[in-house]
Amino acid sequence: MPDDPYLKLREFLDQMPLGFPETSSRVEIKILKRLFTEEEAKIAVLLSPIPEEASQIAKRAGLDKKELEKQLEAMSKKGLVFRARREGKTFYNIAPFMIGLYEYSVKKIDKELAKLFKEYYDKAYLDEIGASNIPGFKVLPVEETIQAETVLYPYHKLKESIKEARKISVTECICRKEAKLTGEGCDYPMETCLSFGAAAEYYIENGIGREISAEEAIKIIEEADRAGLVHAGVNSKHLSNICNCCPCCCASMKGITKKGLDKHKYLNALFESIIDQEKCISCGTCVDRCPVGAITMEDTATVNRDKCLGCGLCATACSEEAITLKLREDREEPYNRVMEMGIAILEAKKKKS
Repeated sequence: MPDDPYLKLREFLDQMPLGFPETSSRVEIKILKRLFTEEEAKIAVLLSPIPEEASQIAKRAGLDKKELEKQLEAMSKKGLVFRARREGKTFYNIAPFMIGLYEYSVKKIDKELAKLFKEYYDKAYLDEIGASNIPGFKVLPVEETIQAETVLYPYHKLKESIKEARKISVTECICRKEAKLTGEGCDYPMETCLSFGAAAEYYIENGIGREISAEEAIKIIEEADRAGLVHAGVNSKHLSNICNCCPCCCASMKGITKKGLDKHKYLNALFESIIDQEKCISCGTCVDRCPVGAITMEDTATVNRDKCLGCGLCATACSEEAITLKLREDREEPYNRVMEMGIAILEAKKKKS
C-alpha cells in the first residue's frame, strides 16, 4: 500500500539518526496508529529535522498557512512534533521516535502502548540504538566524586550546568513507567527525567512536565545518586536533558546489563573510577553499588575500566572515601551540538550498510 500514510511516516522516521526500522510483526505501524491519526501522519512527513515556521512548511507543501499552523500546534500539544518559541515566532520540526515520540508519551502511556513499546524495543530498537557504535548519551557524575585537581570544562560539571539553565522541567521516567505497566518495574524513584531550555519549555507548556528550580533539580540529582541511578544526558556539550537511569529498565542501560553489549554502543564514559588500595577496607559496598558489574573484590576492590561508566555511584557510597573519579585520557569528548552528533550517527550507519 504505497499511499498508506503510516508506512510513509515509518519510512520518514527511519531516515532520522536514530531511525524507525520495520519489523516482521509490523509493531511499529501499530505504535504509529496509536499515536497519530491518518491526517496527522500525512502532516508529519512534511516537516524537517530543522525547525521551521508554519509559513515555510506551508509554502513548500502548497498548503494554507493558517490551517497548517492550527494543525501543527495541535499536534505539538499531543507530543507528535516538536515546537519551540523564540522572539515571538513559533518553529516546528519532526520528532524522531527517540528522543521524541517515545519520551513525549510519558503522560498517555497505558498498558497497551507499553506492551507495543516493549515489543518494538526487543525486536528492533535495542539494535537500532547501538547500530552506529556512537553513544547517544554521556555519563556525568556529581562533581564531589571527581579528583580535586582535575581541570574540567563547563560541560563536565553536572550541577554547575544545571544552575546555568534558563528553564528546567521534570517528569516521570518513561522507561520505568513502561516497565511497571508491563509487569517488569523496579522500585527506583520515578520522577527523575530532567529537561532544560527549549526542551523544558516544551514539556511545561504541554503539561507533560512541571517547572522546577535549579535547586530542586540538583536535589533530584542527589536523591537519584543515593538511590543508585546513573546520570546521563545527550552526548553533546549543550545541556538539553538529564536522565537518571536504572540498570533494569533504561533503554540504553539494558543493552549493557541484560544483553552484555559493549557500553560504548550506548553510553559515553568520560570518567573512570580510581580506587586507593591503601584506603580500601574490602567492604564490598562498591561491588554491590556498581550498576554494570565493573568492580570485583579480591584482596581489595578492582575496577574493570572497560566496563566502568564513570558514573561515580561507587564513590558516593564509599565510607572510606577510597574512590575518586578522573577524566579518561582516552575519552571521546561530547559533540558540540546534537545535530553534529546526529550527522555522525547517520554517516557511521551508512558505512556499515
